Amino acid sequence: MQLRIGKPARRQSAAQGERPPADDVTPELARRVRDCAIAGGQQSGNPDPERVRFAEAVRVLLTAYAEAAATPGKAATLLGGGNRWAGDHPEVFEALLQAGRAAAAVGTEDLLRLALRVTDTLLEVRAGSRAAWRLRARVLEGLGDDARAVEAHERYLALCATDDHGTGARIDALRAGRDRLVEALALLRRRYPRAAALETDGDRTDLWSDALTRRDAGDATGAAERMTAALGLMVADKRPYGELGDALTAIVDLLTEFPPDGGEPPADLLTAWAEHRRLSEREAAADPLLGGARVIGLSDLRNQLAGRSVCLVANSRRVADGRYGTRIDDYDVVVRFNSFTIDAPATGTRTDIHATIHKHNFNWDVPVTTRLVFGGRQAAWQHSLRRRLVPGAQRNVGDRTLRWPVRDIGRLTEEEWPTIPTSGFNMLWLLDFLDVNTRIDLIGFDFYASGAYRLPGAMKLPITSVHGYQRERDWVMARARHTDEMRTSLR
Repeated sequence: MQLRIGKPARRQSAAQGERPPADDVTPELARRVRDCAIAGGQQSGNPDPERVRFAEAVRVLLTAYAEAAATPGKAATLLGGGNRWAGDHPEVFEALLQAGRAAAAVGTEDLLRLALRVTDTLLEVRAGSRAAWRLRARVLEGLGDDARAVEAHERYLALCATDDHGTGARIDALRAGRDRLVEALALLRRRYPRAAALETDGDRTDLWSDALTRRDAGDATGAAERMTAALGLMVADKRPYGELGDALTAIVDLLTEFPPDGGEPPADLLTAWAEHRRLSEREAAADPLLGGARVIGLSDLRNQLAGRSVCLVANSRRVADGRYGTRIDDYDVVVRFNSFTIDAPATGTRTDIHATIHKHNFNWDVPVTTRLVFGGRQAAWQHSLRRRLVPGAQRNVGDRTLRWPVRDIGRLTEEEWPTIPTSGFNMLWLLDFLDVNTRIDLIGFDFYASGAYRLPGAMKLPITSVHGYQRERDWVMARARHTDEMRTSLR
């Protein structure tokens, strides 16, 4: 394994995120748009989906910027180099943010550095942007700079009323990961006491180079001593977290290949290293077994629902204005969604199945029989399950076969169903597919024609255009056997 320990980074282009020459008087926004345009053009012909999405985000940014620059009366704020452009042209701010997110999603160092410069530009004009701080924290983690990532996470958290994204847990994980690294270094220093003298007089780059030479010559002990000394100097110099982790991994690899005294690799060091690596990737789960919850798949859900009446209660103003609560509670199974709120006369009191998108942090602590969590991207879905599921709050939790029913079970492609299915539609489609219920009634499903009725913290969330409410309504009405002002029956 080769590492660059303490070597100066090669000079990056402006498109890769480095600051321009001092005599460059181009306004900050124009520079950042130019940088994105250059980086986006470099993706031409690349089939990687993340790079395709980045190129498309850049195209949207360039279009928004060009249209704003052509707007009479407002172009001056965009082109003049001041900080008013974000207020006059929020669509440009949003497009630049999305380009930064797409660059970060690609994950290469050059595009991570570009995304970091994007956050510099965004925060210069809108220091209270939660989205920009969150993106900055993500980018800094990707670059291995845990200290600045923690700072960005804390700035984001200070702007939030609630910690919907588990940011506090991520901060704790980053700090604990560094603690495990320091613990591993202490174990190495005890095992190799000569490292202290080497650390006092040595240079980390020279020490690491000497260590590699000794390793190749078969001197594993001498190599480990010098690697330990180099790691100590790197910690003292506050090198990026990722660089420290790579160095520790190289030492563990050495001791695994050449165990001290011909025995087993040191177990205490391996434990500290493994915990450090795990915390680098994800925060600790409070209870990995989730209080004994059972993980269920499609066939389990079918058995749970077979022969029972079920109602799905919409988060609509129509439900709030009605008095359907007693009748809702009379069904065998009551399904509620996302950020539902309870007002007994209108909504009833029972919740047997909570069907929710993985992105938001509403009602995960409400006790239910089954929690079904929907999400389009498996990695993000898995991360949310680890972070959001509350031990003891559900007896059953859906597995990956129930993650995205319309797409994964129904095989409806984006060409066949171009909009993102709502949680409600995923659930009712699933029930229609299983076809085992004596009744399937939709309560208050007017597809937000009457407005939303949610927990107070969720009322600020927009009814977004990414969902095809009219398409979903047409699907329902094509299968409806009975409709009235409050209830639509599919069975």
